[in-house]
Amino acid sequence: MKLKRLFAMLSGLLVAMLLASCGATSATSDSGGGASQGSAAGAGTTGSQQAGGQPYVAIISKGFQHQFWQAVRQGAEKAAQEMNVRITYEGPESEAQVDKQIEMLQTALGNKPNAICFAALDSQAATPLLEQAKAANIPVIGFDSGVESDIPVTTAATDNIAAAGAAADKMAELIGGSGEIALVVHDQTSRTGIDRRDGFVNRIKEKHPNIQIVDIQYGGGDQLKSTDLAKAIMQSRPNLKGFFGANEGSAIGVLNAVKEMGKENQITVIGYDSGKQQIDAVKSGVEAGAITQDPIGIGYKCVESAVKAIKGEQLPKTIDTGYHYYDKTNIDSADIKPLLYE
Repeated sequence: MKLKRLFAMLSGLLVAMLLASCGATSATSDSGGGASQGSAAGAGTTGSQQAGGQPYVAIISKGFQHQFWQAVRQGAEKAAQEMNVRITYEGPESEAQVDKQIEMLQTALGNKPNAICFAALDSQAATPLLEQAKAANIPVIGFDSGVESDIPVTTAATDNIAAAGAAADKMAELIGGSGEIALVVHDQTSRTGIDRRDGFVNRIKEKHPNIQIVDIQYGGGDQLKSTDLAKAIMQSRPNLKGFFGANEGSAIGVLNAVKEMGKENQITVIGYDSGKQQIDAVKSGVEAGAITQDPIGIGYKCVESAVKAIKGEQLPKTIDTGYHYYDKTNIDSADIKPLLYE
């Protein structure tokens, strides 16, 4: 009998250890008010059941593959600590995984947060779930990439149309106002992809009629795919004078292609965001310059706005978090350096 009891105890312990080992994936973090890092998003908690009355904000980003999203996360965690809010921060492994992001949003809704911060990969696909959030009186705050809906109480983001327009003006200046150029954009479904593409293209058409946009390709923000697309464009357009890469992955892909084709001194590259490869390329002159956002500020503002929405405070429909153009002349300046991430 003693042996049977011992065997039963050991079996129970083994089961408990196996259950305990089932935790969250690396694409999820949990922070704020002393909550542990790396726990499952909202695991076993609801907005009305937070320890010590702590509000819970579920944050779903567009991805984890670029350092931009880690910088956004840093800002969100800073706000959570300052405002005594518990947050979970997650996103799909790739910005091409719209279905995965929708699953994450659905799971977040099931955890009944006090508010949701959402950066949409597809500006329309999430609408039914956002309708559910509205029906449950869960305020939705858009960040970085909005949705085609009036449901978000506010959206904290860069004015991407204006920023891309500034990039187009700079491109025109650098290539002498005429010639062939192309774009590699991360997607044509998210608000950022659409606005950056259209902001750049429309500015060229309106103000620089001697510049011809010969191709626009979509690489999903994936560096390898964007490299292949840029190489194919260069092979078909031997007179190409410039490239605009509309996000970090797109710009790095273009840079890789330019280097592999040996055209570092022949093609003007303008990017978006930062990251070590872009920073190094700008400093070396391979990349003419890029648009920087304020990712830490975006993350901070989305949590700050969520707290205000939970309290019932009125918010503006959009919160412009700003942008700057940087090149090797100002990359280390006091205004620009804090906005760049590696």
